[in-house]
Amino acid sequence: QVQLVESGGGLVQAGGSLRLSCAASTRTFSTYIMGWFRQAPGKEREVVATISTTGGTTNYADSVKGRFTISRDNARNTVYLQMNSLKPEDTAVYYCNARFFGNNYWGKGTLVTVSS
Repeated sequence: QVQLVESGGGLVQAGGSLRLSCAASTRTFSTYIMGWFRQAPGKEREVVATISTTGGTTNYADSVKGRFTISRDNARNTVYLQMNSLKPEDTAVYYCNARFFGNNYWGKGTLVTVSS
């Protein structure tokens, strides 16, 4: 069982920046593909960004390309999401995800609110 704890959410004005962190409670963190997802009110959860086990491969939703950056520190069992040039439509609960073959784990989420 892997526990994921997100932090760093909050209220920010449009154009601002936030950095989300997700700490994982596992000694095998480096074996997990990590990702950030978000769910806006009334909408389905969607993928924001994913990162491979070594950090060498990243993927982003089209809506955040060029503005968000996912990274990981395997020594600290932590994955990050740097969010720049935030827009009101980025407002959502952001969830951390850890995936290893058939095992899929989620954090409880952190709320990001972007005011116009």
